[in-house]
Amino acid sequence: MPDQSPVFLRIALITTVMALFGLFSAGSHAESLSDQKISSFIESLKAAQKLEPEFEELDDQMDAEDDGAMPDFSRLFSDSLDELKGHEAYNRLDELARNHGFDNIEQWAATGDRVYQAWMAIEMEQQSPGARQEMNAALAEIENNPQMTAEQKAQMRAMMESAMGAMESASNAPAGDVEAVRPHLDALRAISE
Repeated sequence: MPDQSPVFLRIALITTVMALFGLFSAGSHAESLSDQKISSFIESLKAAQKLEPEFEELDDQMDAEDDGAMPDFSRLFSDSLDELKGHEAYNRLDELARNHGFDNIEQWAATGDRVYQAWMAIEMEQQSPGARQEMNAALAEIENNPQMTAEQKAQMRAMMESAMGAMESASNAPAGDVEAVRPHLDALRAISE
């Protein structure tokens, strides 16, 4: 995979986990997610991709600091912003967000969190309706595997439990957000490729 910005590295991680586990998360939000806001967010991501070459050093630094833990998918963009504070990339993204109709970078990130939550809930629903049962079965296989050490079982159990937690969170995606995002699936999928 080509070098990616921190936000897009997270997107790539989401796509990978989605393909493996079919999961993801959500939260509740008072304001409706409008078609225009979703479109503006998608356009801003396209513009952000053009900034990637300028921040390769930051990508390398964030890769080195990555502990391999599964991110909180309900705060994917907001958490990424927290990591960018104090870096030039933060200011550039703030300008980009404002240029795409957002009041500030925090509003942009909150919109991104909601869009991606809803998208992951849709993907989970479409790609793997039996994912919970499959994961429970895989967890039982891990526990009953005599060839695995206790340490290996603990690592696999932690991964599976983390994935199951994310899957549980995805089931909480606001129905309004899910329906608002549904017409934008092709555009979102194109960005993540």
